[in-house]
Amino acid sequence: MAFFLETLLGGLMAGMLYSLVALGFVLIFKASGVFNFAQGAMVLFAALAMARFSEWMPLWLDINSLLLSNLIAFVMAAVVMFAVAWAIERLVLRHLVNQEGATLLMATLGITYFMEGLGQSIFGSDIYKIDIGMPKEPIFVLSSLFEGGVLVNKEDVIAAAIAAALVAALSVFFQKTSTGRALRAVADDHQAAQSIGIPLNRIWVIVWCVAGVVALVAGMIWGSKLGVQFSLTTVALRALPVVILGGLTSVPGAIIGGLIIGVGEKLSEVYLGPFVGGGIEIWFAYVLALVFLLFRPQGLYGEKIIDRV
Repeated sequence: MAFFLETLLGGLMAGMLYSLVALGFVLIFKASGVFNFAQGAMVLFAALAMARFSEWMPLWLDINSLLLSNLIAFVMAAVVMFAVAWAIERLVLRHLVNQEGATLLMATLGITYFMEGLGQSIFGSDIYKIDIGMPKEPIFVLSSLFEGGVLVNKEDVIAAAIAAALVAALSVFFQKTSTGRALRAVADDHQAAQSIGIPLNRIWVIVWCVAGVVALVAGMIWGSKLGVQFSLTTVALRALPVVILGGLTSVPGAIIGGLIIGVGEKLSEVYLGPFVGGGIEIWFAYVLALVFLLFRPQGLYGEKIIDRV
């Protein structure tokens, strides 16, 4: 039982991190109605900025405190992501208002490769480390209930808590604020939103800024766990099944989808892997996403699209 709980908790914590990356997809889709293939590049770019600023900060300001150095680096990286969001809206999206979804999709592909190249030019292409002070050593919990206790990684617990707090804040933002309601209106119909006075350009800047902060937090956590390297862009690919499962228009769906994918990957690898030779964790999420595409393409919480002829 203790081993099952260890696997279950590991899956839940991994699922929260998947949800965090998937939120970037949901945010952009809710505001523009297009799937943002640049989300992985945004995570990488934000992580590179955070890692390099945290390295340069002690040299620039003679700071000996790790916490203060990371805090200043985080703020500077957030400013960089705001600038990136503004530039994307000003130079790309503003000229594509009311265009077909496929046009916007191709624009995000172009943004992906541009950001990858720009990140390499500015910050370098080495593997960098982000040290945000999260403890790496595991601990044993529930020792009174199970012999030997349940092994839990402190870093995973803290990362999951950060992701959960951000997810909760964004859920409140979308459901309770006027800006969040405006974002949903823009996603439903660009022209109708403009006709009632919603400034489309400003809304897109806001949502790309929020998505940039989400990418920064995701890049900070994943960079702390795996190191900042260009393969970090593939983290976004791990989040694709999450948005398919939860629904492209649902923030709660991104959360539930991430938890289902995280737990499913861990449990299937541990309990089914020995019978099929292992490797289930790699493809489990994509097979589950394929099943949903066949039988419920809008996902668990997505809005069902009805075309009237």
